[in-house]
Amino acid sequence: MTSSTQVVVVGGGQAGLAAGYYLRRAGLDFVILDAQTQPGGAWLHGWESLRLFSPARFSSLPGWLMPPYRDEWYPPAGHVVDYLTAYEKRYELPVHRGVTVTAVETDAAGFTVTADTGTWTAKAVISAAGTWRRPFLPVVPGSFAGRQLHTVDYRGPAGFAGRRVVVVGGGNSGAQIAADLTGSAEVTWATRRTPRFLPDEVDGHALFDIATRRRRALDRGAADPGGVAGLGDIVAVPPVRRARDAGALNARPMFTRLTPAGPQWPDGTTTEADVVIWCTGFRPELGHLAPLKLRSTGGHVRTEGTRALDVPGLHLVGYGDWTGPASATLIGVGRTARAAVADISARRLS
Repeated sequence: MTSSTQVVVVGGGQAGLAAGYYLRRAGLDFVILDAQTQPGGAWLHGWESLRLFSPARFSSLPGWLMPPYRDEWYPPAGHVVDYLTAYEKRYELPVHRGVTVTAVETDAAGFTVTADTGTWTAKAVISAAGTWRRPFLPVVPGSFAGRQLHTVDYRGPAGFAGRRVVVVGGGNSGAQIAADLTGSAEVTWATRRTPRFLPDEVDGHALFDIATRRRRALDRGAADPGGVAGLGDIVAVPPVRRARDAGALNARPMFTRLTPAGPQWPDGTTTEADVVIWCTGFRPELGHLAPLKLRSTGGHVRTEGTRALDVPGLHLVGYGDWTGPASATLIGVGRTARAAVADISARRLS
């Protein structure tokens, strides 16, 4: 079955919904194709104690502020899922669920989007598939006889009681999971450089403002003000702050290899372990764009803002700073989604 529309959005998480909001306002005909069977995007798969870095009102998609969560400053992931579910209904966004897009191709008429449930033709495509489905595991010499997980596999401390766990990664996920396991497991935290905690008063809202100011400065040719990286890497949400202040978050420099018993450190010593959890980030989900043979740098499609430079009519939203400042965040994705839809609207689709 082949259907036709003006715009196809690939991905129904926060980026896809933000794009849908502006497409609806622009009066364009569109569909949102999402592989998951329920709303919530990547927030469906977070660990039990996962929290937002910002208060609810600073973690909102365009048009509707996220409702506050009880009397807590940092809402849990489940609250975000509820918000995204309600947001989709509130704006009557045409999300088709359980639909996996396998290929995006171009022809003289525009785009053909092939999915496992059928085919769509469109004049423009917004790719908003995110990164959660492409966890990154670094190549480390040696092998380990124990269990290895990635951030995507972690759900909570249950099942790790009394286990020797090595958490790898000096970002927010590594710090939060290491803190989460403190008290139930014997935790060793390994990072490539000394962890840098942001000042306690700095949250995601402040980080978005800093990232935006940096992008604006660079766009007008001003000197690089340093941005977020100059402040630190880890937001001190309450669980992380408590573990840090209790002296439980003391990282070791990254190990050099894995042995069957556990990681081996630069000094030649080995730490016996039962589990290694890799909190080592993600790569963009772009497999559906493979037929377009896009040129890329470091795995990123060449873009100007959200526009793919090599394929007119294709936009990428929500993948990270290379598609707009803080565009992989709830508060940041709205601005880039609006820019993408404005550009599509200017093309006068018919």
